[in-house]
Amino acid sequence: MSETAAKPSSDLTTRFAAAVVMVAVASAAIYPTDYLYEWPFRLLVSAAAAVMLIEWGDMHRVPRAWSWIGCALMVGALLIVAEWLYPAGEVEIIDGQEGINLETFDQIWRAFALITGLAALYTVFSRRLAMGWGFLYVGVPAFALLVLQWARYDLVFWLMLVTWSTDIFAYFAGRSIGGPKLAPRISPNKTWAGLIGGMVGAAVVGAVAAILFGLGPVFAVAGAPLGLLAQLGDLYESKVKRRLGVKDSGSLLPGHGGVLDRVDGLLPVTLATLGLLLLVLAMP
Repeated sequence: MSETAAKPSSDLTTRFAAAVVMVAVASAAIYPTDYLYEWPFRLLVSAAAAVMLIEWGDMHRVPRAWSWIGCALMVGALLIVAEWLYPAGEVEIIDGQEGINLETFDQIWRAFALITGLAALYTVFSRRLAMGWGFLYVGVPAFALLVLQWARYDLVFWLMLVTWSTDIFAYFAGRSIGGPKLAPRISPNKTWAGLIGGMVGAAVVGAVAAILFGLGPVFAVAGAPLGLLAQLGDLYESKVKRRLGVKDSGSLLPGHGGVLDRVDGLLPVTLATLGLLLLVLAMP
């Protein structure tokens, strides 16, 4: 077999192996323990957010010193603010049943406001609007992810499954069916078949996972629209990379590029999932 013929198979094997490791690490961190509580997940999310901000700065050709300053602000916001506002989404006894009181989420808006304020300060001192936007783009979904894990860790598993199934089904539908390109000027490899395949996969996996986790009808039917949102998040990052003339956000993950390349669809899905949770809690 020629080297060119062997390369795609080798790349796919590398991607699969790296994906298995990432899934295992994320799954182990999501589940809270009696001794470590939510700290493994909080540390993992904070580290990932810091790496993403560095990748964002590198894509925009910003001196690393400013990226490291942004990392310090990011980690401080996610760890110190998280501890200050803990425990958001505390389980209580409501009308004789175990549940989450919507009022326990009031404090998260203060956290979002603080992250926004830090992003504004970061913009002013770095004199780069792109870095301030990058801080918001990464920081707000990262904190939302911590909130979701506080509230119901199975919701984090659910949104991960929806996002992963979107990527997997979109990849194989696009490769096997092909057809018209979705956005050739932004991402030449994406097709309409991949978009629809990703949404179908997210719908099926999201429904099954919602039933198994007992999340209710809203989450059972939310898979397809969130699958669409995940792919829009992917397209947004692809547009940024194309505008900046870079192929990947980084090279930390073998076969996947950077951390931002791997979770670009997860960021908007996390915010949407938090919105769905708040909607469900507000229902009579």
